[in-house]
Amino acid sequence: MRSTWGRGVTAAALTCALALMACSGATTSAADGFDEGTTSGPEWTEPAEVLLAPFDADAAAAGAPVIDVSHASEGYVAASATSDARLKLQVSSGEMSYNYDLPSDGTAVVAPLNMGSGSYRVRVMQNTSGNNYVELAGTTVDVVLASEFEPFVRPNVFCSYTESSAAVAKARELAAGAANEGDVMRAVCIWVASNISYDYDKAAELSGGSGYVPDPDATLAAGTGICFDYASLSGAMLRSLGIPCKVITGYVSPDDVYHAWNMVYADGSWHSVEFSVDQDSWSRVDLTFAAAGARDTVGDGTSYTDRYVY
Repeated sequence: MRSTWGRGVTAAALTCALALMACSGATTSAADGFDEGTTSGPEWTEPAEVLLAPFDADAAAAGAPVIDVSHASEGYVAASATSDARLKLQVSSGEMSYNYDLPSDGTAVVAPLNMGSGSYRVRVMQNTSGNNYVELAGTTVDVVLASEFEPFVRPNVFCSYTESSAAVAKARELAAGAANEGDVMRAVCIWVASNISYDYDKAAELSGGSGYVPDPDATLAAGTGICFDYASLSGAMLRSLGIPCKVITGYVSPDDVYHAWNMVYADGSWHSVEFSVDQDSWSRVDLTFAAAGARDTVGDGTSYTDRYVY
């Protein structure tokens, strides 16, 4: 998967201002900062525990590479393997396939079952030459998700965190005293947009490359990142607080710049003059536009094309 990660296309100042309003829930501008506005939605209380995605080697499918499908109803699978060659974890359903880099040292990778309930094929693939791979191990699993939100309330390879992660601690701090889900989303959006600046050097370094894996805690510590880092960090924060959040990569108009953003689900509503999170639906949240110093990081934001959902 090659990308330009949002380089080289001018985003209008108005677009940035609208994104700021999207986070704050009120009319404002890039220069004025964030107005607190009002929020709504179901009453929110901090979850008793952070939902995680443990790797269960004992429940794995037979074979040298370890494939764990025991948590399929919870929206994820995991695998580990060792090899002298490059490895991939492939998760496919129907005509759609997702390929994840799998470390060759036995480190487990968690992948979401992001294509809904149904039949999935999970394979560990080993590189033979060039872009050619051969299957080392595979299994088929019929997935019945406990809910459609299961893949999006837990960590995975592109939205990684544990109960002791700094991102989780910061999320809890931000959500303290929240009265409803709108309060929680507003607090996370404002904080990320205000405190994480856009990293142009990193974007230039990664431009045209593939295989980048964001680290929410590293982004939090650095205080800077690219669009994928914004989406991963905000996703980790919201998921750890029990709010379903998708991390999406795809293309943004007008020049089909490769980009990353979030979709959040609110069982309730979050209204403002310019922006709302609709009841019982997924709504787009693009924090890169609102970020400090984001400037020309992506297109005009009027047309998004999803490619991958994590």
